[in-house]
Amino acid sequence: MEEVRADGRNGQQLRPLVCTRNLLHRAHGSAQWCQGDTIVLAAVYGPKAGTKKGENPEKASIEVIWKPKTGQIGKTEKQYEMILRRTLQSICILTIHPNTTTSVILQVVSDSGALLPCAINASCAALVDAGIPLKHLAVSVSCGLTQNGSLILDPSKVEEQELQAFVCMAFPNSPVTVLPEASSSKEGEPMEHGIITSTSYGSMSVNDYLCCIEYGRAASAKISEFLRRSLETEHNP
Repeated sequence: MEEVRADGRNGQQLRPLVCTRNLLHRAHGSAQWCQGDTIVLAAVYGPKAGTKKGENPEKASIEVIWKPKTGQIGKTEKQYEMILRRTLQSICILTIHPNTTTSVILQVVSDSGALLPCAINASCAALVDAGIPLKHLAVSVSCGLTQNGSLILDPSKVEEQELQAFVCMAFPNSPVTVLPEASSSKEGEPMEHGIITSTSYGSMSVNDYLCCIEYGRAASAKISEFLRRSLETEHNP
């Protein structure tokens, strides 16, 4: 019999999702994404003329700024910025507005677990709100390995602290773009097994990692459907 978690969910159950866009009137686009009690507000500014030194002026550039709920930005937050930047660059069409920079600012409102996936989902919704050209959206989810060897989706903060390992994954939002039997590549950006981003923490076996991918892929379809409904509702009130 499957173990019931402290909040009543089973291993493959997500926390409730809420997405609200166009919250910040001075930003070109904004979105707040809630996964249970984890809340991240994303604001998009741009595209604005010019790129930073070292960037390719023939393409658009994405800048990510992470703002923690309290205190100064640290090593973990810098890593989140890097992962987010790479993820967002992979889904944006960078050739439409060359030599420009689009800034994505993430404000952590509440962290109750799975913070990075929540931030990725908020960023994608904010890019849509800003009208930034995208190849496709990305949806993100985390999967953890408990000390007793069970896999759980969307761990809470308390669960994260007790996990042996966990993986943060981002998938293309449309199931038809997921190709488990082959890998694909576009503009030199590999997308193995339909995964845009995969970042792991802790130690797990290859088999457990592959199981996490399967759990994540199934969950990404549910998040994609929620995101589509959310966007359609706001466009067609």
